[in-house]
Formats: sequence, C-alpha cells, structure tokens
Amino acid sequence: MRHAFRLLLTLGVAALLAAASARDVQSTHLKLIVGVTDDTAKWMVRQDGIVGVHRDLRLMAVRVTVPWRPTQTKPTKLQEVYLQRIRRMTNLNDRVVLSVYNTAELAPTTAAERKRYCGFVQGAVKHVPLIHDVEIWNEANSPTYWPQSEGADSYAKLLARCYDVLHSRPFPVNVISSTASRHDPAGFIFRLGEAYRALGRTRPLFDTFGHNPYPENSAEPPYAMHTGTDVIAEGDYETLMNVLHTAFGETAQPLPGDRGVTIWYVEDGFQTIPPRDKMRYYRGRENDHFALPAVAPAGVDQATQLKDAILLAYCQPAVSGFLNFGLIDEDRLGGWQSGLLYRDGTRKPSYDTFKDAIAEVRRRDTDCSKVRGAPQG
Repeated sequence: MRHAFRLLLTLGVAALLAAASARDVQSTHLKLIVGVTDDTAKWMVRQDGIVGVHRDLRLMAVRVTVPWRPTQTKPTKLQEVYLQRIRRMTNLNDRVVLSVYNTAELAPTTAAERKRYCGFVQGAVKHVPLIHDVEIWNEANSPTYWPQSEGADSYAKLLARCYDVLHSRPFPVNVISSTASRHDPAGFIFRLGEAYRALGRTRPLFDTFGHNPYPENSAEPPYAMHTGTDVIAEGDYETLMNVLHTAFGETAQPLPGDRGVTIWYVEDGFQTIPPRDKMRYYRGRENDHFALPAVAPAGVDQATQLKDAILLAYCQPAVSGFLNFGLIDEDRLGGWQSGLLYRDGTRKPSYDTFKDAIAEVRRRDTDCSKVRGAPQG
C-alpha cells in the first residue's frame, strides 16, 4: 500500500515541477516566511517531485520533524537516512526548519536529558549544515507534549541549554520556542518569564517565539478573538504581544519586534472534507465536525480561511512566519486533512489560492487597512 501511495504521489506531483526560488521576502513591516509543516520529503527516496511542488508554490520554508528519545545522543540509522534526505532538500534550495520532539513522557526534563537532547540537536544540525532554523520541542504548554508537573521551569532550562549549545556554532542558528493556542498559553508564558528571571541569564532563551495559533475549529475565522477563554489564536495577536511584554519586559530576552526577534506561526491549518471520488484514499471516521470544503461557491471554505490567515499574519507587525500544517493530507480521518494536496497527491482547489496568497506576500502590495482583524495605525 505504501509503495502504491508513493507511485500515486509521484504521478500527482510530477506536473507541478517549476523553477522558482524560495527566498525570504520583506513585507511592509517585517519578513513573512510562508511555508508548510510536512514530513513527506523525508520519507521519499527521491525528493525532486515533492520539492518541485514546493517550488511551484514558491514556499519559503518547510518544517520537518525528527523524534527523540531520552537515551539518544545521536541519530538512529533510520534517522540518519531521514537526515540525508533532508540534506538533499536543502541542496535543492529548500529552507528547512528542523523540529525535534516526542510525547510528554519522553520529554527531556532532567539536566542529563537536556544535555543529551541539545547535543542530539547540535549533531543533527552538523549533519545538515544548511539548516539554520531549529524548533526546540513542540507545544510545551500542552500535556500531550510536555509533562505538566515539570511545566515552564523545566522548559526554560531546556531552551537555555539548547540556545547556548546552538549559538556556539560558527554559523547563525534561529532557535525557536513552541507553544499551543490552547492549554492556557498566557499562564505558561508568564511562568516561562518567571523561570527565565530566576535563572539570572544574560543571554536570551530564543531567537524566535514559535506559536501554533490554531482556531477553536476549522470554520472559525482566523481573525476571531477569544476574550474570556484561555485560547490565544491568530486573532489574539494583541493579547499575545501583551503577554510577552509582561513576561519578558526589561530582561535580556528581546521582545518580538526588537533586535531581530519575531513571532512565527509554526503550525496552523483548516481541515477539509475529502470529496466522494477521493474517499478511497482515506480511512476511518472524520473527527472534526467543522471540516470544510476545499472551495465552496458560498460560505466558509479552506481557501478563504488560508488566504485570510496568511494576509492577517502579514499585517501583524511582529509576525514573520506562517506555516500551514501539511502539504499532503493524512490518510487517517482521525488525523489532519489540512493539506494542499489530497492523499493521492493531486491538488485541492485551495492549492491555487494558497499559491496566490504567497505571491501577494512577495509583491508586498497588501492594503492592511482592508484585512479584517489587522492592527491599525
């Protein structure tokens, strides 16, 4: 089945090959890097076809994940294969964001584990020297990925250790933190700031504040605000900035918008309903009651949500990155179907809208006064 899917994927993406570079672009405020979070290329023996899709879209970055276990000091043989494939992606002009993490029970919460984890990340970056963006763990405020008993104190120590290790390299590394839109991110960030102050550091914890601003459901507009809840989604930009100012103001940690530090939306996405003629490529039962059509003649669809989310990020002054979760749908309907390609590798109708939004960001001609939810003034 896996070989059959790879054949379908190859056929589906072959027509999308195009010669285009994936360079950063300066927005009216800061650079906005638009890309995807997607592991497809690391699973493929040849990356040319999938990288051709990246080029056709003119993606500016691709986030790729590698799992880590507490006993690891170096990659397994399989991970070495993945890193070789990631290295080929960078040789093909992709900007790769490396994210290394696992589930909460495997989080590096002791000094010895932090040393091994950061050494592992450093080794991975040495293995692929063209990687300059590294995300330290994933959604540290979520009980799925970080033990709540350890909380922000332990995560601050991990960020500090990895920041120092990665900044010992002769080439610059963008160290990215990670929080989720749910699970009280404000409270976690406040505690992270307290932990940072308690460490007495004179160096930062991160170069980029990474946040996954998922809405409460796929049909909720990106500009929706969440007063009275603990959610901080994309529409809650002002809240996020206020929280960061309170947590890190007057410390050695620069705030987003200062000294090159910015916010990246490392994951966001809007799930779609597979059309009837594509259902054979999916399995299980859909768990998202608000999944959308890719494009609809009226009402909410993935295409509109994506365009609104990208342009809103473009107009938020301290934001410099937006990565859609998935290029290709997961086949398990209990997972995520927020990609730009169906499971068989063919384009969704929303593909061209995403491509057009990237082109608009590159042109730098968006009128932010007309983007709903954008900060004004």
